[in-house]
Amino acid sequence: MSSKNLPVNEQFWAKLIVIVSVTVPVLVAVLFRLPQLDIQLPFDVMLLPKLHATINATVTVLLLSSFYFIKKKQIKAHKICNITALVLSALFLVSYITYHALTESTKYGGEGVIKYVYYFILLTHIILAALILPLILFTFLRAFSGKFTQHRRIARWTMPLWLYVSVTGVIVYLMISPYY
Repeated sequence: MSSKNLPVNEQFWAKLIVIVSVTVPVLVAVLFRLPQLDIQLPFDVMLLPKLHATINATVTVLLLSSFYFIKKKQIKAHKICNITALVLSALFLVSYITYHALTESTKYGGEGVIKYVYYFILLTHIILAALILPLILFTFLRAFSGKFTQHRRIARWTMPLWLYVSVTGVIVYLMISPYY
C-alpha cells in the first residue's frame, strides 16, 4: 500500500517505519566496521550475550503465547504479549549495539559440518532480523490503526519470521557461547 492512500497520521508513521527500518541495519553494519569504543560500564559487558539469549527466548514464549491467545480470541492478552515482545526486542537492539560497540566480535570455533550449520543459521538469522523490523512495525501500525484485516494479512508473515529470528538468536548464542 502506498503512503498516498493512508491518512495523514498513518503516513507519518509509515515514513518513520521506513526510516527506522533502513537506519537500524545500516547502523549495525557500520558498527562492525568501527573500532571498539573504550568505555567502562558498571557491569561486565560479557554478560550481555546471555541477556540477549534470554530476551530472545522470552520473545519466543511471548510470540507463541500471543498466537495461542489470538486463536482463543483473547485480544487483550494477545496485545499485551505482542507489545511486551516489541519492547523486549527494542531493549535487545540497544543492548546488542552496546555490546558490539564495546567488544570485538567472537569468532566461531566449531569445525566440520557443524561450522556450516552454524553459519547457515547465523546468516539466515541476520538477514531475517534486518527484514523483520519493517514487518513488525507495519503489523503494529495496522493493529493500532484498527485495520485488522490488513493486520491479520501481514501478521501471517510477521509472526513466523519473528519467531524464527528469536529462536535462531538463542541457537546462535548456544552454539557460539563456548568461544566467548
